[in-house]
Amino acid sequence: MVEASSSRLVGVVLMVGIILMMKFENGESNIGVNWGTMASHPLHPNIVVNLLKDNGINKVKLFDADDWTVSSLYGSGIEVMLGIPNDMLKKMASDYDNAKDWVKHNVTKHLRDDHGGTDIRYVGVGNEPFLTSYNGTFIKLVLPALKNIQKALNEAGLGDKIKATIPQNADVYESSSNTPSDGNFRNDIKDLMHDIVSFLNDNKSPFMVNIYPFLSLYDNPNFPRDFAFFDGGSKSINDKNNLNYDNVFDANHDTLVWSLKKAGFPNMKIIVGEVGWPTDGDKDATVDLAKKFYSGLLKRLAKNKGTPLRPGHIETYLFSLFDEDIKSVAPGFFERHWGIFRYDGQPKFSMDFSGEGHEKMPIGAKGVQYLEKKWCVLDSSVKNMSAVGSEVNYACSMSDCTSLGPGTSCEKLNQRDSASYAFNIYFQMNDQSVEACDFSGLAKIVTQNASRDGCLFPIQIESSAVVIGLGSHMFRTLVAATLVMTLLVIL
Repeated sequence: MVEASSSRLVGVVLMVGIILMMKFENGESNIGVNWGTMASHPLHPNIVVNLLKDNGINKVKLFDADDWTVSSLYGSGIEVMLGIPNDMLKKMASDYDNAKDWVKHNVTKHLRDDHGGTDIRYVGVGNEPFLTSYNGTFIKLVLPALKNIQKALNEAGLGDKIKATIPQNADVYESSSNTPSDGNFRNDIKDLMHDIVSFLNDNKSPFMVNIYPFLSLYDNPNFPRDFAFFDGGSKSINDKNNLNYDNVFDANHDTLVWSLKKAGFPNMKIIVGEVGWPTDGDKDATVDLAKKFYSGLLKRLAKNKGTPLRPGHIETYLFSLFDEDIKSVAPGFFERHWGIFRYDGQPKFSMDFSGEGHEKMPIGAKGVQYLEKKWCVLDSSVKNMSAVGSEVNYACSMSDCTSLGPGTSCEKLNQRDSASYAFNIYFQMNDQSVEACDFSGLAKIVTQNASRDGCLFPIQIESSAVVIGLGSHMFRTLVAATLVMTLLVIL
């Protein structure tokens, strides 16, 4: 009996080993990605799910609970985190019945299936709701909303599997000396954060934080550049207990660990909800630097090295899956260029999601349909450029010119080519409408690729949906002033 049991045990171990080897060979990883949809022409959800599966990505974090998107993940085996946007927090906080209805229509309905349904694991209540730029708008709403959502999950019999948490920006904690051991939650929300952490602990929910080494570099001209990466080229920070930090990701993460420890929860699980590097829109937002950042990050995550204060596995979601051309550019032009993949689902650089050092170009989206191969450019017959500036400003205020300007991928374009880029991006985002290539008679449609000097003049895809009207007041307000001021300098 003992020998038989031992044989079965060996067989099981061998089988597990074979399965793990198969997963490795197929490129599967334990990395998640953020799937945002703030794009004028988002990819069809089924195309996106196939892209995730082709690249072995088995976790995805959403910013809402769009029925079409969540349904597309049905039976995929991909773990899903749903999101409740900040503008819904008041509704969730004010009435438990609203939270109960939300869980019923956005969670429970996707689980009722003999074949597994959609594998929902988390619900993100709000998104970085305590940013100082919100001026306290959501401070009184977040915890009541969190409690109501978790209660609704529990009453639906889902609380053991699906946990509610709050995706937090790293600015909810701080360190007066820039050493992790001096970390603590921000004074203005410290008591509230302690209450939130206590509730998360009671419900065995994780603390989710977004960490952005790029922003440390972007926000501080004196920030040591190498400290944003993982190759050990920067001077280390020495902290208590002889702990050394050679990169800002570890230091930031452990500042949170200390903050949790001082709140009385030293062992709370931490999930990194967003971490990544943009590829355009700033002098440090380049493809080469993004490749360098991800290479170092993924290798570290694969080794389960953890951080000096918290060794071991770190559950992590990369930010982001795609470029999103209608995101707010208030933080900077780079906001629309966080994607590992371009707007059309094609990869930008080689990488290895498994972190095992086998870097290659990720598998691009399949079945993408493009609009016709035509571009809108400044007419070559135009000699007087005095009237061009106002037309360019209009085009950029109604589209996405964040690849123009100092430090961007298209900064080498001359005045005429910059105008052509602006005209074309407006033309493409308006589905190549003939009326969208007029600009007071200054533009014309051509069939020869207008891309030049390393600057891509994109052809838009045939989209499954239009997220927002390009002429909306909200969109114009978010981007017009910033883009116009930059382009006035260029033109």
